[in-house]
Amino acid sequence: MAKNSQLGRHDNIGENMVGINPKLIHIPKHQRDKMVGAMLEDSLRKQYRRKTIRVIKGDSVRVMRGEYKGVEGKVEKVHTERATFHIEGIQREKIRGGQVKVPIHSSKVMVIGLNLDDDHRSSKLQRGTNAEPPSASKTDVKERKKEEDNK
Repeated sequence: MAKNSQLGRHDNIGENMVGINPKLIHIPKHQRDKMVGAMLEDSLRKQYRRKTIRVIKGDSVRVMRGEYKGVEGKVEKVHTERATFHIEGIQREKIRGGQVKVPIHSSKVMVIGLNLDDDHRSSKLQRGTNAEPPSASKTDVKERKKEEDNK
């Protein structure tokens, strides 16, 4: 590990982060985790009033682009550093034989089923569905105050 004496930094920063956008190297993990999102299917979008959601292990997804377009399966493993994940049933055969899982980028899939085993995740999703427009009584009170101020 060589150290650059002028800058006080290590020369091999990000050596284990090969193939990642340089802008993402210094972003903390909790912020990178939010980038592993995918769009929701229309029925889920209407139900939860959200367009996208962070994908976790156990969610059911459908590949929308690329060689595996149309394939559906459950997410087996999530790589937050590269914003990819492995999906059941998507494998490639190696030259010397054997199977290897193919990483699929999160922007190329659509979530068709959610893993709601996590209580925090399910309660967070339910909060959005309970949102109601302001009641008429609140708007009436605001209008009355405006009328009184104008008099």
